[in-house]
Amino acid sequence: MTLQQLAYFVAVADVRSFTRAAESLGVAQPTLSRQLRALEDELGAPLVDRGSRDGPVLTPAGEAVLPLARRMLADSESARTAVAEIVGLRGGRVRVGATPSLCIGVLADVLRVFHEKYPDVRLELVESGSQPLVRSLVRGELDVALVIVPPPGIDPALHTMPVLRERLSVASPTSDRAPSSRGSMTVLELSRRSLVVPRQGYDLREATLKAYADAGVTPRFAVEGGEMDAVLRLVEAGTGVAVVPDLVFAGRPRLRRTVLTPPLYRTVALARRADLTPTHAVRAFRDTLLSFLAVLSAGDGFPGDVQVLRRPDSSAPRGAEPVE
Repeated sequence: MTLQQLAYFVAVADVRSFTRAAESLGVAQPTLSRQLRALEDELGAPLVDRGSRDGPVLTPAGEAVLPLARRMLADSESARTAVAEIVGLRGGRVRVGATPSLCIGVLADVLRVFHEKYPDVRLELVESGSQPLVRSLVRGELDVALVIVPPPGIDPALHTMPVLRERLSVASPTSDRAPSSRGSMTVLELSRRSLVVPRQGYDLREATLKAYADAGVTPRFAVEGGEMDAVLRLVEAGTGVAVVPDLVFAGRPRLRRTVLTPPLYRTVALARRADLTPTHAVRAFRDTLLSFLAVLSAGDGFPGDVQVLRRPDSSAPRGAEPVE
């Protein structure tokens, strides 16, 4: 069994076509087919059903091998990256994931600071909901991700380091009258107003709908769906109100913040694969993130109710992994 054979198998599984898989890898289709046969002979079972009218379909054995193959390929790439950093062949790479609200609220500035400090490190950003990001981390497609940690926790294959605790508040347009003269409102009061919510898959959407369900009320939707930027623009335009994390109010003078009572909070964590030692580039990203948050919290940089949960470990040697 070789990594090349595993890469051929994963390519076929992803595109469901021998021809397109061979083209994506830059090899001849007979070569790909021959190597995949050799892999199946080595494992003692077919991985792909070649007789399907809809193209190659994974067999039960193929379904079982696919996640393992993805992890083996990701681990091999991590090993190459780590060694390349040590011997000075290149500056390294950090594949970062984050939810859309965190990209708006804090990550854009962190990536700017990181790039200024480490211009030779290649940055790759994936913006998605926490659940897809967790799956990408487990498969080895990301190095680190800022995700929302639900009360039961997330995948045990991941190490999570809580970094922020932020309040969820009601956003309304400053062009309209305030939804409450008290500066606060209950979910019952909120339910009387038209609501804008992001698309399915957003942690924020689930938290909002759960708050309604817990209060025993039904939301009145103005608009459902869209990304975080679209939700905020719809609120600014007066389409409705939305429940959003406090971080997104920074730099948005057209949004008014009204707190919910009782308060709703969420915890943001930096997550990575627990079975992989972070590379130097990943450690540098973590340190940059923590230092940026510490500086921001020491001044007046955070809007609303945001609490930093992890400080930089100044006692740790440069490049060392702090106790977590």
